[in-house]
Formats: sequence, structure tokens, C-alpha cells
Amino acid sequence: MTSIQGKTAIITGASSGIGEAIAKKLASEGANIVLAARREDRINALADELKSSYSTEVLTIPTDVTSKEAVEQLANQTRETFGKVDILINNAGIMLLSFLKNDHVDQWEQMVDVNIKGVLFGIHSVLPGMLEAGEGHVINVSSVAGHEVFPSSSVYSATKYAVRAISMGMEKELANTPIKVTNISPGAVQTELTNHITDEDVHSLFKDMMEDVKPLNAEDIAEAVYYAVSQPDHVNVNEVTVRPTNQA
Repeated sequence: MTSIQGKTAIITGASSGIGEAIAKKLASEGANIVLAARREDRINALADELKSSYSTEVLTIPTDVTSKEAVEQLANQTRETFGKVDILINNAGIMLLSFLKNDHVDQWEQMVDVNIKGVLFGIHSVLPGMLEAGEGHVINVSSVAGHEVFPSSSVYSATKYAVRAISMGMEKELANTPIKVTNISPGAVQTELTNHITDEDVHSLFKDMMEDVKPLNAEDIAEAVYYAVSQPDHVNVNEVTVRPTNQA
């Protein structure tokens, strides 16, 4: 394992769930943490917790990842404070499961904006600087829904397939550079994601699907992220899929 002490990591979607867990794990290993999310009160509270628990620097930047300008400002403020961006974790995402027949077009658009465009804006904001610095690591958080499709996941799965495709394209384009790329695909994780589903037809289906599955903890995904970022310089972990042991 290679130390990440003193490296700077931007984490989008850092106000809860997987993003929060990643922030705590990387802070515990000595990284400087930049917390990005729309809920300013949540990231400020998390920053206070990290500062009191670990010897690390923490910066909070309220950010809407659907805005290219906001994400550019996130990267610029990070560079102004810490000099460069070593790690970008494109974690922000929404899972608004619905059946296509129910025509939740506005939610389809939200998922495209957050899950795909948010990832692209993050890459756009840091990749030129990483290439100039001659080092860097981009981690994109996809999902097992980016490997498989189930009823009601058509649009969500499409966005997560897109994240995987972007990750694979980056791997090939950057293969002969020092920039590392990792795609993380979590299975079922106990987070707030399901709280935002409004399609009533989905609730009973999702309840049945999850009846025999014990979800992972967000900390399990944070450990996978740390595994990827702590590898030696000559090791590039491109793909990590993390599932509960009782999920097929």
C-alpha cells in the first residue's frame, strides 16, 4: 500500500452515504478532503467532525454537479487552497427508479444531468491539471445497475452504463500517462438513495427484490476506494465491483 498522506481528494455527493464514508476513510489516512454537495449544512457538519477526529485539512464547497461552472469553481478553489487535485471521486448520483410507462420524464432528465453530465463536468474540471502535473486519479462511482438491468431501472441503468463507458474510454485514452482511472460498481448499499423514489409501482417491487438481501454499508465502498487510491504508482485498478455476499 502507498500512503495518501497529504494528497488532496475532491469528493462529490459528500453530504451523506457513500460520499460521507469515503471522506471519513481518506481523512483517517491523512488526505486533505474537499467536500462537495448541495446541502451546505451537511458538509459543514461533516467537516467539523473530520477536523476534530483527524489531523487533516478540510474544505467545504457547496456544489451542484449539474452546473459546469459550479464544478469548474470547485476545482479552481481546490487548486487555490491545496495547489492541485490529486484525486477526484465522482460520487454524486441519484437513483429515481420508475417504470417507463409511468412517464417520469423530468426524473429521467435529472438522472442524466447528475449521473452522466456531473461525471463529465468533474473530469473536465480536473483532467487538464492532472496531465500538467503528471499525476492524478479519477474514480467514477457507477453501480451494478451499470452491468445489469432490472424492471424500473431502465434509465438509471443507462446512466450507470454510461459512467462505465466513460471510465473505460478514459482508461484507454490515458493508458500511457501517469493518470489512473477506477470505476467502482457498488451493489445494494444502505444509503438515502431509495428515499427519493416517487413511483408507487416501484416500492412493492423493490421491497420484494431486496427482501432477502442484506445491503452493504457505505464504509464497505469507502474501503474499495481506499484500496484503489493506495496502490503503488505502477498499479492501476480499473474496475472494482462490490456486492453483498447474498446478492446474485
